Amino acid sequence: MMPQSAGPAPRSPRVEALLARMTLEEKQSQLVGYWIDQGVEVVAPMSGEKKSSSRYQDASANGIGHLTRVYGTRPVDPVERAAWLWAEQRRLQRETRLGIPAIVHEECLTGLAAWKAATFPTPLAWGASFDPALVEEVGRAVGSSMRALGIHQGLAPVLDVIRDPRWGRVDECIAEDPLVVGTVGTAYVRGLQSEGVHATLKHFVGYSASRAGRNHAPVSAGQREIEDVLLPPFEMAVREGGARSVMNSYADIDGVPVAADPRYVTGILRDRWGFDGVVVSDYFSVDFLHSMHRVAADSADAARIAITAGIDVELPSPDAFPTLAEQVRDGRLPVEILDTAVGRVLAQKEELGLLDADFDAPPTAIDLDPAEHRALARRLAEESVVLLSNDGSLPLAPSATARIAVIGPNADSAEALMGCYSFVNHVLAHHPGTPAGIELPTVVEALRAEFPRSEITSTNGCDVEGADRSGIPAAVDAAARADVAIVVVGDRAGLFGRGTVGEGNDVEDLELPGIQRELVEAVVATGTPVILITVTGRPYVLDWALPTRAGAAGTVTGLGAVDASTVTNAAAAGIPAAVLQTFFPGEEGGPAIARLLSGRVAPSGRLPVSLPRSAGAQPYSYLHPVLGGLTDVTSADSTPVRPFGFGLSYTTFAHDGLDAPATVAAGETFRATVRVRNTGGVEATDVVQLYAHDEIASVARPVAQLVDYRRITLAPGTEALVEFDVPIDRLAFTGLDGVKRVEPGTIRLWVGGACDDEETVARLEIV
Repeated sequence: MMPQSAGPAPRSPRVEALLARMTLEEKQSQLVGYWIDQGVEVVAPMSGEKKSSSRYQDASANGIGHLTRVYGTRPVDPVERAAWLWAEQRRLQRETRLGIPAIVHEECLTGLAAWKAATFPTPLAWGASFDPALVEEVGRAVGSSMRALGIHQGLAPVLDVIRDPRWGRVDECIAEDPLVVGTVGTAYVRGLQSEGVHATLKHFVGYSASRAGRNHAPVSAGQREIEDVLLPPFEMAVREGGARSVMNSYADIDGVPVAADPRYVTGILRDRWGFDGVVVSDYFSVDFLHSMHRVAADSADAARIAITAGIDVELPSPDAFPTLAEQVRDGRLPVEILDTAVGRVLAQKEELGLLDADFDAPPTAIDLDPAEHRALARRLAEESVVLLSNDGSLPLAPSATARIAVIGPNADSAEALMGCYSFVNHVLAHHPGTPAGIELPTVVEALRAEFPRSEITSTNGCDVEGADRSGIPAAVDAAARADVAIVVVGDRAGLFGRGTVGEGNDVEDLELPGIQRELVEAVVATGTPVILITVTGRPYVLDWALPTRAGAAGTVTGLGAVDASTVTNAAAAGIPAAVLQTFFPGEEGGPAIARLLSGRVAPSGRLPVSLPRSAGAQPYSYLHPVLGGLTDVTSADSTPVRPFGFGLSYTTFAHDGLDAPATVAAGETFRATVRVRNTGGVEATDVVQLYAHDEIASVARPVAQLVDYRRITLAPGTEALVEFDVPIDRLAFTGLDGVKRVEPGTIRLWVGGACDDEETVARLEIV
């Protein structure tokens, strides 16, 4: 049973005074946004059908809560748009009765989604880096650009835990593990909010657990999956990150849309966790209660249901909430519910300094892509590349690479490096001919800069989508003439059918789109060593391109400069010599990849999501109980081709001497230590991962659960003692009575190169 509400947080005297003066229409106006620039381009679900019919002048006559995406809907010069925005805020101050400015919100999932702004790697790359500290720096950089442009709220991070890679929005997510999602996502929240920009956690909750990975599809998750897997990242970002805004999920859980369900939006978020910020609706989701979910008779009914559940602000435009004033008058909606939501919005504006803001001096010059931001983008891109296999061909020796053939549809494409919510793919795709406004070196261009003495040729071979094979012979010829062939394949991010991954681009299989596999296999057949690079927004089935990995926990996994799990050499096996996985690495992705290939940087990325065996093995998570994996009672094998946490380097690391206390009490934090040695010949960074398994519990527990991780850089031949301080609460789970607790019992701990690699083991007893 949910705890009883403690009531709304106390309001400041200033907010109380404003509320007392406001008419119902003025209150109502503070609870809606307005999308001034909304056109025919599809940049949100059903945005063409849901275009607001009200004029902005009419909608803002009594003030307005939010201005929606004033920089991020079309390519506008930032300085010119800032001048317009400052003037509009002055108008709201001077020409509306109460003079309350608007909150300006923008997308900021891969950096500020605005023309000429830096584009960072997609969140799935954040997860691959396992580097919350760097992600916090990125959040701070993004926040500084937003604040300089008068933006107050960012619609990020996405804290949905990946449950099925067929879902199109996987590239917006961080990982399939709630601890990685929580720690990395909370770091981004801290960074963004340190610059005075409120982060918005999305999509609360369950959105990623939809049936068959279909966008907006129903969610059938049980109580334990919701409590133990899907909610923890949000709780961490609220309790530890101090997030100030939350956005609801579009989906229904067990038949009840989240936007209509007070158990989540009020009971868990506010009453249990103490969240006192603002809940904004995902775009059009209030009206969807009527038009899509059919749980409301009309827009007015949808508005009443949503605000009663705990939705404070309707975004992006006033579709349903303009009925609230009339509903208060005729008694359908208690005025206290309206006042509670308005009070939260006014408190947010007070916290942001909007009630005292001076809009007399807009910025006259601003660089949204300074050198410091590009350096951060490159560091994060470098740390996120995952080396999946290597027969010793990498790094490339300059003397052995006089002729390089660069092949593939993503080899010479800047758009291929960008995520779905990047400005390039989200907005500029609707404005052909408009330059990106930032430097976007492709992989080919970066390789020419990195290998200036090599002869580099480039050809597409095929497109990302489609079945046109006419370019394959030229690709084969180029590879046959080269010393090494670098084949760059993968996705093209877009929305709702435009592209192969992104919002609304869900898939039924997990093979590389189009005929890209055929291209790779044709190039490999030439006998020229092939370096395969996948630039994607989701993990794809790559078993055909990878050596067989030694199997079970405790066996060799090949964490070395040469993949020890390769039974035969790559050429004899007819597979690429090396395979690198990148997840939309952003504006500096090309140079980052080139530096990794040359060896200037050693790979340190680890898989934040399992590399799938097939679409038919989905949904799959490494957080499965014994009967969720390969067993003798089923002929279906869901074991991934490469597991969560896997990644090679140009050196080898050894882990030994894992030590933990014999006993620990519930509610305490225990310290575990492990010795890490760089046993190879290259300085590199290891991601040291501590896993746990509850050997006997009252409910079925995962065979492996990440409980902590550390990045550590070691010179060749050196070692270090890595310490983990683990709150035992990380092993809590929802018991038979529905209460989350830590149970007494034996916990097996291990450290290794991936979730299934028990290289060094210890045990502790929870008492």
